Amino acid sequence: MKRRSLLCGAALPLLGCAEPDEIAGGFNGIAVERGHLLRGTAEIAPPSRTHRTRVVVVGGGVAGLAAARALRLHGVEDLALLDMEDSAGGNSRGGSVGGIDCPLGAHYLPVPGDDAAEVQDWLEELGLRQRVAGRWVIAERHLCHSPQERLFFNGAWQDGLLPMQGVGAATLAQYRRFAQQLAQTARAERWSIPATGAGPLQRALKTISFDAYLGQQGLDDPHLRWYLNYCCQDEYGAGTAGVSAWAGIHYFASRHGFEVPGQERGEPQPVLTWPEGNAWLTRALAAPLGDRLATGWLVRRIAAVGTGVEVDALHPASGRSERWLARRCVVALPLFVATRVVQDAPAFLRDAASATRYAPWLVANLHIRVPLHDRPGPAASWDNMIYAADAPTQHAGGLGYVDAMHQSLLPVPGATVLTHYRALGDLPDGRRLLLEQPWRHWRDLVLAELGRAHPDLGAKTTRIDITRYGHAMAIPVPSSRDRTDFTPDSGRRGRLTPAQRAVPVAGRLAFAHSDWAGYSIFEEAFTLGHAAGSLVAGSAYFR
Repeated sequence: MKRRSLLCGAALPLLGCAEPDEIAGGFNGIAVERGHLLRGTAEIAPPSRTHRTRVVVVGGGVAGLAAARALRLHGVEDLALLDMEDSAGGNSRGGSVGGIDCPLGAHYLPVPGDDAAEVQDWLEELGLRQRVAGRWVIAERHLCHSPQERLFFNGAWQDGLLPMQGVGAATLAQYRRFAQQLAQTARAERWSIPATGAGPLQRALKTISFDAYLGQQGLDDPHLRWYLNYCCQDEYGAGTAGVSAWAGIHYFASRHGFEVPGQERGEPQPVLTWPEGNAWLTRALAAPLGDRLATGWLVRRIAAVGTGVEVDALHPASGRSERWLARRCVVALPLFVATRVVQDAPAFLRDAASATRYAPWLVANLHIRVPLHDRPGPAASWDNMIYAADAPTQHAGGLGYVDAMHQSLLPVPGATVLTHYRALGDLPDGRRLLLEQPWRHWRDLVLAELGRAHPDLGAKTTRIDITRYGHAMAIPVPSSRDRTDFTPDSGRRGRLTPAQRAVPVAGRLAFAHSDWAGYSIFEEAFTLGHAAGSLVAGSAYFR
């Protein structure tokens, strides 16, 4: 069977199927080969230049950028931030396809609650949140436009992502049972973002899988299970069998709850989004740094020396090595990277890294030259999911697409970019597949999957750019250990905030990354980064 016939017969008769080889594209966004240089044992070339600065931040994701901002808020302008990629932002970076901005990773931020006070303050600084007549108001032009979500289910589109069209009474009953159980659990203990200290119930839920928990509750309806599995894959990179019961419940209890079908729906949780996704936020964080932000530098060594810290980095593009000598350092790296580059890595860092499992992710941006023919049901939404219970097993992990031009105010729809997400955390060899399979393999898979809802997709796609994340995010797997078990008790006292007390510290190094939370979301990374930056800037503990 030729690739053309495979695509044309993937699910539905295509309206003018094009040869897939006419579609341009390739891999972009992540310099995979740079990170893999850390695996080598070659000697590091002596640094050709030494920079001196007060604080060096290693890692330009959300945590590192938030740390740099906190340092500047505390009057520390003498700083440097190093990042391996050509642009800062980590998993919240953006790109452009055919002149249309689109996300290369995270694409939205729920309007944060009061527990994420540092994020709220920053949104106010950006003008996204302001007081009007005594009430907090979010700038509407940055909120996701309606309609927000729809699901392709039973051959048609429906509002929302919970399967509803044509489901039976038994399914609806299980929806209500889950909502009741969730509400009871949410009342029993406090659930928050960022997650604070877990009580006995939450600690117990962290030890079992969400699958096991649902089985204990007798919740076995396939439509409910599909929806919950989708939610976990979307948030954590792995489904209900791979994440803890705490994670599965936290998804709902800490934010928007679970809507009970048939009852009056409340206002949907407001979501901030942009055509380029959360790159809008990370670019705003990076812009004030100017030449203090050094991109394209692969840090190979972080070591305490005398009264300071040495950071040695390689510039793969030129082959030269340079050194940053600072008084203190914020290590805003994933745990598995930090253990490789921190010389004489402390035991708590090694323990935390060995307990962390990562989900590989694929992000595909498809440039569509003209609007797609739509199926019956609600109009095109920002987030569009395809029910895949009847799809081949190779389609596991597909999370539909978001429309980059949904936020546009153009009166007539035209060309757009559809951003497709694929979580591979449930596949035991997901990382190998992600890195070894050629671009054409993923192109064909994405076209076949999305073509189930849009049969003319192949004919109207001009380009597909694919970004691969081998270690995209920490998966909150079942474990008997809480994240606080990996944070050393340094005996720090005094006027520290709860977030600052949660910052892992070793000598003149402070650690900040969403990995320390055990799951990857913007609020966790920003809050810990902010805490680390403010601690390094102002705490007597570091003097």
